[in-house]
Amino acid sequence: MNGATGRGAAAMAALAFATVIWLGPAVAKSPVVIVSLPPLHSLVAAIMGDTGEPHLMLRGGRSPHNAALRPSDLKRLRDATIIVWVGPTLENFLAKPLAAFQNRSAIITLLDLQSMQRLARRAGTSWDQHQHQHHHHHEAPRGLSDRGIDPHVWLSPINAIAIARSVAEALILEDPANSTSYKRNTRNLIMRIGALEERLGKSLAPVRRDPYLVFHDAFQYFERHFALQALGAVSINPERRSGARRLTEIRRRIEQSAVRCVFREPQFPPRILNTLTQGTKTRIGILDPLGAAIPPGPNHWFTLMSDLGAALVGCLGDRS
Repeated sequence: MNGATGRGAAAMAALAFATVIWLGPAVAKSPVVIVSLPPLHSLVAAIMGDTGEPHLMLRGGRSPHNAALRPSDLKRLRDATIIVWVGPTLENFLAKPLAAFQNRSAIITLLDLQSMQRLARRAGTSWDQHQHQHHHHHEAPRGLSDRGIDPHVWLSPINAIAIARSVAEALILEDPANSTSYKRNTRNLIMRIGALEERLGKSLAPVRRDPYLVFHDAFQYFERHFALQALGAVSINPERRSGARRLTEIRRRIEQSAVRCVFREPQFPPRILNTLTQGTKTRIGILDPLGAAIPPGPNHWFTLMSDLGAALVGCLGDRS
């Protein structure tokens, strides 16, 4: 699925059935909603609207890879009516607490939703361009372990709609008195997602054939949806430093493939990328899969996606 389908893709996804694991009866009149990551929180906040405000678990750019729960976090989880997270493959710090609270909350595990497009993790740091061009419609099989799934599912407009519908279903079950508001907000959100998808598809069209590298493989859903030409990543694990041999291979790939841009992430220093691109025409850009610098709220996801598109167009489209 890619952006060429525009509003049609959004409309089709809007009809998908969203599965929510319902693990207990309603425990509160007003839903207490906990969301793990800022982009997911944004979608939930848009659906809740004036009926309430979801609590964001990871604020201030905290990474899900090395997060730890504080006593206040545990108390909020204990009191939660609805909990939204990707799954243990990304937010492992939540796995044990959620198992303990599963009898009192509705837990929406995104990687378990039947309506969710799931892509397998790409092997290594060099991806076959021919395969990327001709197999971008293929999803990971449902039997594949979550550890083999790329967890950055929110970077696809199709998945954003699936998330919205799943959350709306859970909210309506928990708070039927506000079902009209939830349904209206969900319809409006889906329309906004479709409009953004169309704008991004048009703006990214001129740079779809331009090769680039990313710091680590966090953008596959965005790349596949909009048919972009990411050739590989600098690092398999962003928390570990790449060795000299690996850096030499990347430098050779940059030169041989005429890579236009290498994109770093804001939380990691640019020193290595400066070394890799020194003396070449390759530029350095910035892509952030979580939008750490974007204020939380219903517009966060839209700003995040727009910023990704603008960064790609700005770097790849610079012909100077």
